[in-house]
Amino acid sequence: MSNAKMITKSALASMIAVGVMAASTDAFAGKPGFEKCQGIAKAGMNDCGTSKHSCAGQAAKDGDAEEWVYVPEGTCSKIVNGKVK
Repeated sequence: MSNAKMITKSALASMIAVGVMAASTDAFAGKPGFEKCQGIAKAGMNDCGTSKHSCAGQAAKDGDAEEWVYVPEGTCSKIVNGKVK
C-alpha cells in the first residue's frame, strides 16, 4: 500500500473516530424529566465520567459518592445516600 493511501485511510479513520466521540458526549448532555443522582450507582453501572475516569460504566465500587446515574426527577432525594448533582 502506498504512503498516500495509508495517510488518506488514517485521516478518514480519525475523522470518523472524532465524530463518534462527539456523538457519544451529546447523548449524556441531559434527559428531560430526569436528574443526576450521586452516590447510588452500582460498580460498573454509572452514567458518565467523574474525576476518576472519563466514561460510563467504569465505577469501581458500589455507592461511590462521586458516581452518578440519571433517575426520574424527585426520586433521588428518596434514595438512601442519593444527592442531586
